[in-house]
Amino acid sequence: MKFIDETKIRVIAGDGGPGCVSFHRAKFVRRGPADGGNGGHGGDVAAVADSQLTTLLDLRYRKECRASPGKRGADSDCDGRRGDDYLIKVPVGTLIRDAATGELLADLKVPGERAVVTAGGRGGKGNAHFASSTNRSPRYAQPGEPGVERELMIELRLLADVGIIGLPNAGKSTLISVISAVRPKIADYPFTTLVPNLGVVSYGEGKSFVVADIPGLIEGAHQGHGLGDKFLRHVMRTRMLVHLLDASQIDEKDPLADWKTINRELALFDPELGQKPQIVVANKVDLPVGREKAKLLAKKLLKSYRPLHIISAATTEGVQALVHLIGRRMDELRQQDEADRDAAGA
Repeated sequence: MKFIDETKIRVIAGDGGPGCVSFHRAKFVRRGPADGGNGGHGGDVAAVADSQLTTLLDLRYRKECRASPGKRGADSDCDGRRGDDYLIKVPVGTLIRDAATGELLADLKVPGERAVVTAGGRGGKGNAHFASSTNRSPRYAQPGEPGVERELMIELRLLADVGIIGLPNAGKSTLISVISAVRPKIADYPFTTLVPNLGVVSYGEGKSFVVADIPGLIEGAHQGHGLGDKFLRHVMRTRMLVHLLDASQIDEKDPLADWKTINRELALFDPELGQKPQIVVANKVDLPVGREKAKLLAKKLLKSYRPLHIISAATTEGVQALVHLIGRRMDELRQQDEADRDAAGA
């Protein structure tokens, strides 16, 4: 299935139905009262989060979505039927913005969550509504209001607890295939991974976290080099980052060069992303040159990011220890969230 994480569509809510001009007619009733009913409201266009969807492919080639208009009011004080809503199914984690203003209309994080993105027009009042002691036979009714029409920018941001980032060929796909049931394409050339992969990782009885493997970044990604930074939006929601480095490719003169490159791209994309908690991991220490260079990196790494975690995703050396470390950090973050909520509610 093609991975589409951004698209534009035009949505048009239903127009409200017009009110009715009518007067009661019956045998022996010469001049009956006004009895025109109100028009029905137009249908809304709403987005709903569907846990079965993982891409916006269904919307990519859809030009517009239109809800049904409300029905006209009828005589005998009968109101018109409301128009049917139009439901747009999107993956969980979808952001919906007004394409013209950038206003955030919906952020659907929970399966089944629903949000109205364009409201249907109100139905017009029938002439019965305008009858009064001084105007017993009004001969007018309101037209229905038009439904809201706008263009939407729909953007998918994967819901993951942990994001794996790094340069191409750092071993991100191999790592996620070892710690979860995901089986991404793995090959010995850059940019093997072209779309993000999601996996569920167990680290204790009844405990798990969701990890996302983000396609490789390179220097200048924020300017569109390589695959660009288009996939970085998928780590915006993560709680922490695992920064994976290919230990065999570490520059002996500047061991932190690759690490600095990726962190620079994170900060240029979004300053908050550069401030996320980060676990630094040296991979490919099954190679003798990798193990030696990892020692250089460990000495130069800033204290706030120590200790450096050394693994081999290919042989699984150190992988389980890394998984349990991530799990402990996730537990700490969740406990902090609960404490913050309790403090806010006090």
